[in-house]
Amino acid sequence: MLTATYTLVALSVEQANIRKQVQTLQKLLHSAFAHQNALAAGQVGAACEMVKRLYENCHWRKIDMFLAPAIRKASPAAERLLLDLEELGRAAADAVGVLVVRLGVTALDTYAGVAQFCAALDAFCSATLKRLEREEKELFPVARAVISGEAWFSIANEMLVHDAYEQDRKPSRPAIGTAGYGQERGVARTEDAGRRRFATHLAH
Repeated sequence: MLTATYTLVALSVEQANIRKQVQTLQKLLHSAFAHQNALAAGQVGAACEMVKRLYENCHWRKIDMFLAPAIRKASPAAERLLLDLEELGRAAADAVGVLVVRLGVTALDTYAGVAQFCAALDAFCSATLKRLEREEKELFPVARAVISGEAWFSIANEMLVHDAYEQDRKPSRPAIGTAGYGQERGVARTEDAGRRRFATHLAH
């Protein structure tokens, strides 16, 4: 089950990155927005953009694209858990709707407006963090139990193809001999090496 282990590790890294961003948003909520009587349009707009970006990242996660469909195909008994996770996703989406559609990038000049804004931010963060936690504590064990070795191999290959496609879509950077560029190249080489090691494990 090495393929399953390495696949779940890769998914856990994706989870950790999103959790860190959501927790950063939560800290911003409590330190800069809560208990304020008014918020400037720039503050509201920046927070809404952060939420939109986070929601889109969550929506296009490998868990939703590859793991959940495999679990649903392998075990109808997991349907209740998958529906619960989707419900948390809808709760986050509803909060995004309040923030982006109803509040937008306008200044909030009343305590009630700020309270509504903070409540929507908190709802998004809470639903997203709860979903991440349940995926790791409940969905991953179910995946290990019901997905076959052949299916794990297929999931891992799909993930590698997806990563390669996303890498090809990134704009190329000019070959400028600066320290920062060299550092970026080093990071890219490290990521490529990680993907190669993953692919090597799949081949054995």
